[in-house]
Amino acid sequence: MPEAVARLFHPRALTLGALIALAVATRLVIFFFPGVIPYNFTPVEALGLFGGAWFADRRSAFIVPLAAMALADLVIGLYPLLPLVYACIAGSVLLGFRLRARRGARRVGLAAIASSTGFYVVTNFGVWATSGMYPHTLAGLAACYVAGLPFYPATLAGTLLWSGALFGGYALLAQRFPVLRAAPAAG
Repeated sequence: MPEAVARLFHPRALTLGALIALAVATRLVIFFFPGVIPYNFTPVEALGLFGGAWFADRRSAFIVPLAAMALADLVIGLYPLLPLVYACIAGSVLLGFRLRARRGARRVGLAAIASSTGFYVVTNFGVWATSGMYPHTLAGLAACYVAGLPFYPATLAGTLLWSGALFGGYALLAQRFPVLRAAPAAG
């Protein structure tokens, strides 16, 4: 079997591919079956953190969560804040890079909180700056952040839960299947 094909079917690659499928499926369930999973309770930010921490190829760390978003967005539809949302996911990957050396529960939890909070701050600022829904004043910015508050708890809870599931689940799998233990490359 050629080396490229062998890498594609390596247990690590298959596990990571399953993560993409999970993220896409979750976003589609949220969109097409409202109420089954809370809105914004997606694994995408957590997948960015996980990819940054675990993917040996740094490009793949960005490609996997962004591909998951793009696949789901092709079905759900495109929206004006898409570049900001994708930038936030890329920011989660960068935070994940900081977890490469130590992936303890506390560090992962803090990164999940930072990722979710960054998403809230950046995307709500984007709504304020571009939508025309709020006056371009400090009071308008504050009103936009207040209006976005109901979405923040689900984003935070989702990122924390999915981070725990991804990092914890992968750690358990790696104990059972040594082939998954390969440390990410530094570069």
